[in-house]
Amino acid sequence: MNLAYVFPGQGSQSIRMMTDFAASFPEIKQTFEQGSDILQQDLWKIVATGPEEDLNRTENTQPIMLCASTATWKVWQKHCTATPIKMAGHSFGEYSALVCSEALDFETALPLARYRGQVMQQAVPEGQGAMAAILGLEDQALAEVCEQAAQGQVVQAVNFNAPGQIVIAGNAEAVARAVEAAKSAGAKRAITLPLSVPSHSALMQPAAEQLSDYLDNITMQSPKVDVIQNVDVKAYFEISDIKDALCRQLFNPVRWVETIQQIVSDGANALIELGPGKVLTGLTKRIDRKLPCYGVHDAKSMEQALGNLENFTNEVVQ
Repeated sequence: MNLAYVFPGQGSQSIRMMTDFAASFPEIKQTFEQGSDILQQDLWKIVATGPEEDLNRTENTQPIMLCASTATWKVWQKHCTATPIKMAGHSFGEYSALVCSEALDFETALPLARYRGQVMQQAVPEGQGAMAAILGLEDQALAEVCEQAAQGQVVQAVNFNAPGQIVIAGNAEAVARAVEAAKSAGAKRAITLPLSVPSHSALMQPAAEQLSDYLDNITMQSPKVDVIQNVDVKAYFEISDIKDALCRQLFNPVRWVETIQQIVSDGANALIELGPGKVLTGLTKRIDRKLPCYGVHDAKSMEQALGNLENFTNEVVQ
């Protein structure tokens, strides 16, 4: 069996996520406590009690998602010793993948995650950027919608999440125009998302420049497992290439459909999502229905995933 592990990004967070998991496995709280000590902020308190505005603040969400996925990885490793052949993370989840592949130390990655969130929010003042999900429109049709709606501003496809499910981002006014135009063009749904940072759009270029300066001053190692990067669907081992891909990722689309297709092409026959929510599990089923995908986000889902893998292995052997 060839496993691949994927890690969720911003948007999968919720109040009280991981609390049931923490009740069964001490590694969850221990990881959050370690993260809280590093950042001098009680991250677990934000998760456990909110308020939601604090959890959803980009500079908090990204370190918290890193803690959540890293903690899940630690627990999973104790119950499944299979070495994955590939890893990937959706948007910010790429940083979790790099930590779990040992390219980035957890102690280094947490301040990096906070800094990334801060420069992203600073690049576009709150209320001036927006993101929206467009369902049921082909890539080319949506590209034309965005081109017509821009009117001198920025609006572009930034997350190719699954066939017929694309997220756009840019200036708030342009995104609003694109939402209405997408509906007129035949989109099944066009929904503005509760996010003010237009991630992966050209408006993130100033943030990428600041991130580049920060990355120049941190130590990384070659990953022990291939990490397929969002920006160009490639796995890098040269540190300079990884850092460059992380910077480019900030203002370029997340090519998630191609990422899953590449994972399958590279020989993976089962996928495990490690971290809160089931977003990537759902997307994977839309991208490749034949690829078994199991989400791990609490004790029950982990038990189910382990059982499913055992059954799958037995079927393959037979």
